[in-house]
Amino acid sequence: MNREIEPFSRLVAEFTKLPGVGAKTAQRYAYSVIRMPEEEVEEFAAALTECKKRIHYCSVCGNYTDKDVCDICATRDKSVICVVKEPKDITAIEKTKDFDGVYHVLHGTLNPLAGIGPDDLTIKQLLRRLDGVKEVILATNLDVEGEATAVYISRLIKPLGIKVTRIAGGISMNSDLEYADEVSLGRAMQNRTEI
Repeated sequence: MNREIEPFSRLVAEFTKLPGVGAKTAQRYAYSVIRMPEEEVEEFAAALTECKKRIHYCSVCGNYTDKDVCDICATRDKSVICVVKEPKDITAIEKTKDFDGVYHVLHGTLNPLAGIGPDDLTIKQLLRRLDGVKEVILATNLDVEGEATAVYISRLIKPLGIKVTRIAGGISMNSDLEYADEVSLGRAMQNRTEI
């Protein structure tokens, strides 16, 4: 197809906005859309629109949900909170089936070089959730920013007499949780250490 066809070029440009989608993949996606029956394209577009309109952050933990409070917060043991960087980390941990507590999403990690400090994360909201909590598991990525964030949060929580643990063993340094296999991540949750 000629690259000068404006609707096609625009569609390719939109697909390249997705993480991990380069120009060639975006072109393949665009060709796939063009080959779809019109009703399938309309369903695809409607699903995108509905997803964007209806999905928002849980008012308690910050995970994605289509309700005010997500199902995990509504039904699980609230005495153990697992702190993660992003909602996709919850999905990774849930696949292990080794955790039955609730989560707290920071929506980032401390990164002074990028101008991200404690007030840019949901740390204050986490501290407001600690009544009745026995353990806080710090499951941020095992990179410099994740470690700095874990240490910072542990220094705020430990004086309150709450057990603070860090995921361990099975996840290598500089790893993103979303890419860890279920066995390694499950082992990391089981072998967490107090910090």
